[in-house]
Amino acid sequence: MKIRAAVSLALVLSLLGAAGCGGKGKKDTAAPAAARLKLAVIPKGTTHEFWKSIHLGALMAAEEFGVEIIWKGPQKEDDRAQQITVVEDFISRGVDGIVLAPLDERALCRPVQDAAREKIPVIIIDSGLQGSDYISYVATDNNKGGVMAARRLAQLLQNKGRIFLIRYQEGSASTTQREQGFLDTLKAEAPDIRLLVQDQYAGTTTESAYQLAENLISRFPDVDGVFCPNESSTFGTLRALQETGLAGKIIFIGFDSSPKLVQALRDGHIQGLIVQNPVKMGYLGVKLMTQHLGGQPIEKVIDTGVYIATRDNIDDPEIRSLLLPDFSKYPNI
Repeated sequence: MKIRAAVSLALVLSLLGAAGCGGKGKKDTAAPAAARLKLAVIPKGTTHEFWKSIHLGALMAAEEFGVEIIWKGPQKEDDRAQQITVVEDFISRGVDGIVLAPLDERALCRPVQDAAREKIPVIIIDSGLQGSDYISYVATDNNKGGVMAARRLAQLLQNKGRIFLIRYQEGSASTTQREQGFLDTLKAEAPDIRLLVQDQYAGTTTESAYQLAENLISRFPDVDGVFCPNESSTFGTLRALQETGLAGKIIFIGFDSSPKLVQALRDGHIQGLIVQNPVKMGYLGVKLMTQHLGGQPIEKVIDTGVYIATRDNIDDPEIRSLLLPDFSKYPNI
């Protein structure tokens, strides 16, 4: 009996030892936790309110989906070389994906092709890119935005008058589409409106836009209306109108939003702002890239919407959220 008990005890200890060894071996061979996806988000510039809203959306998606974003872009929206360098740097660093707002529809083609060759997927946001080396395009229907601007201006001018179209920057696909939508609509629907200027570019800063607008107002003091296709051109022109005493006397339709532009809309110095949803744009750029890297199919083109803000609807909750996004959770953007 003692011998049998000893054998039984030995067998139990042997089994326990084997189980312990098996558990230890399993622990040692378990795969390490997967590293967080690292995504580069590259805006056209970093100073305008529009890009801060894009950044806000990207941060919201990064938190929701547990990915890391690296936000970096050129300081000025006309610095093609710097944006190309930023893209190339992220390719060299081997990020998992790139979300890019190309400041030139041609100049950024080669860097995006380079990313594709390195198996780094690219999602394009805000402004289009020639070619097809990206997995999705997330943006406003910019032509429609120009159509809306033309109709608002024509309505307030009663389909007659003399106006300026102050363009933004050559090579920018988004604003070119807005400008073309504006011109095509006036030609088709309000042919009696005369374009005094339609080939002048404001450049990428509010100061250059201000200087151009001031010059045009001096040359054509009897102008009846103005359209500007982005934030910096709108704000620069607003300054020129205010300083010449013409704000509120000339019908002025702008594009995009900032606290100062919203105040000018409320004051009657701007009669309409065409607004996008940049927070949604940044959010979807990161969300869709995360889904793509996870093997999910995503749409090739996604329209994030375009709206018109006026004094009549400025306090509607939906319009107000587009005009003045809530940055309270990310105050350091």
